[in-house]
Amino acid sequence: MRECYNHRMTTKKISLVLSSGGARGLAHIGAIQCLEEEGYEIRYISGSSMGALIGGIHAAGKLDDYATWVKALRRKDIVQLLDFGWGHGGLFKGERIIDALRDLIGEHVIEELPIGFTAVASDLKSKREVWLNKGPLFSAIRASIAVPLVFAPVTIGNKLLIDGGVLNPLPIAPTLNNETDLTVAVDVNGRSDSALNKDLQTSSVTIQTLSQAGDEVEDKFRRAISTFIENLLPTGSTKSGNHDMLGIAMEAMDAMQVSLARHQLSIYTPEIIVQLPRNSASFFNFERAHELIELGYERMRTSLKILKQNDSTS
Repeated sequence: MRECYNHRMTTKKISLVLSSGGARGLAHIGAIQCLEEEGYEIRYISGSSMGALIGGIHAAGKLDDYATWVKALRRKDIVQLLDFGWGHGGLFKGERIIDALRDLIGEHVIEELPIGFTAVASDLKSKREVWLNKGPLFSAIRASIAVPLVFAPVTIGNKLLIDGGVLNPLPIAPTLNNETDLTVAVDVNGRSDSALNKDLQTSSVTIQTLSQAGDEVEDKFRRAISTFIENLLPTGSTKSGNHDMLGIAMEAMDAMQVSLARHQLSIYTPEIIVQLPRNSASFFNFERAHELIELGYERMRTSLKILKQNDSTS
């Protein structure tokens, strides 16, 4: 049974910063659950990539619905949410997964959310980060999760937007002027933890499953696409020295995010920093939602216990 350390002497209003990190970002769900059980009131959320997705859904008041949905996903379900994106600037268009989330969560406008929210994306044209805090919620989320090579970029106005983690995986700055008591940052790109000893490799995706996930096209063409995609998707262990194309791209993305997140924390100092080890899951391990959510909960619980101890001795 979960145990959270009660710190409710006074309700504290917080700004919450949620990092990018692919499937590891599912840990944000558990972190939010622990904060709310402790009586903290989340008044503002700033998120990048997966942090924007989780943060935006929570700001809309639908995090429990999403958590139930994502826990039920299996590898084949994830594959079926991918829509081939040839000619669109990414392997997948990303429309099918956003449509599924929109059906689950409903349509929302950021300015009307009960919790303030900013999604961070990266503009390819200006080479600058972009703060999306107005307009349709899922348009902002879709732009923030446009992982290079994986999902097609998104055009909003005169901006060509990709994943926020490319320039700012831990967007603390959007919260600086908020009238809250504390800033809490959750970074899922922290130092590796050898104690985890997880097998983090994703299993191969069969040609048959990928073919079933494709659009209604000629069988021969669909099989050719599926074969090509299977060769790109992470295929398992790299111990033998064999590295797949997409796996290398995601490892490079992870390395970049680790460095940039460290840089953000050297500039800004949130009152609470919760770091989850980057070896807790690979970029695509969305089928491990149960344990990642629990890990986020436990790491937040530990941080709040330390905060309580420090308060009692000060």
